[in-house]
Amino acid sequence: MLLPLFSFGQPQGKKDHKEHWRAQKIAYLTEVMDLTAEEAQVFWPIYNKAEKEKREAYKAVKQAYANLDKGIQEGKGKKEIKDLIRQYTEALEATQSIDSKYVTQYERVLPVEKVAKLFIGEETFRRQQIQRLDKR
Repeated sequence: MLLPLFSFGQPQGKKDHKEHWRAQKIAYLTEVMDLTAEEAQVFWPIYNKAEKEKREAYKAVKQAYANLDKGIQEGKGKKEIKDLIRQYTEALEATQSIDSKYVTQYERVLPVEKVAKLFIGEETFRRQQIQRLDKR
């Protein structure tokens, strides 16, 4: 059986799950923020760009963590460990700054109350997802 090329690298079930989760999140945030069609049209491209940056930043954190763990396991010297710690903390800081960077962009296209609802909605959605996983 031949599989489509885009399916390589990730099991189809996991890919479907991510797409389903993403669709749920978009629907939830759209409702919580009470976005109009016009607002949604200008907001979602900015949000998607921010989310892409976050995913890349989280990958950098995971890699820096793995490098730090490996350095400890291999018994690297103090200087190398300090450098690995610095890389890890810088990667963490980069993830923290993404929201701050995009707030001003969101405020250019949405009322400040809807920007606030975005952050509240994201946290509420995240907590709901964790609760769902805990119930399994």
